[in-house]
Amino acid sequence: MTLNPYARFVEGRDPRAVIAETAAKLAAVAEQLGPANLNTSPAPGKWSPREVLCHLADTELAFAFRLRQTLAEPHHVIQPFDQDQWAKPYAAIPAEAALAAFTAVRAWNLVLLGTVPAEAYSKPVSHPERGAMTFGTLVETMAGHDLNHLRQLEALARQAI
Repeated sequence: MTLNPYARFVEGRDPRAVIAETAAKLAAVAEQLGPANLNTSPAPGKWSPREVLCHLADTELAFAFRLRQTLAEPHHVIQPFDQDQWAKPYAAIPAEAALAAFTAVRAWNLVLLGTVPAEAYSKPVSHPERGAMTFGTLVETMAGHDLNHLRQLEALARQAI
């Protein structure tokens, strides 16, 4: 069982610093890709950059709930979600809407994290597929998930140039 499959992307960086930078980096890479490339899938069955932005917006909503539930409840158990099921409406969602949603919820999550005392980062939380975790692991997961998808989008942007 992997506690945090995204930890390797963080590479020792401060997770809060990583997540604070993500919205601006996503906006820059979306602009670099341009409207045509945002809607182009890199391969059959792979998400387009627009769909990745939709996924990031959805995931940020999930993280928002997870962070708050972990802080509010003793030994909270995270509810996993099926990203492919959540992705079904992505074809009808504009990249601008996804980026705006991500940016707004991320800003709110950063405000929350600014209020969290250091000792809360060791608060336990459980994931049905990953086992025992902490609040700090959730924050690290957010950062690693961001970096994973930023690298994916940046690679697509380089190919589009």
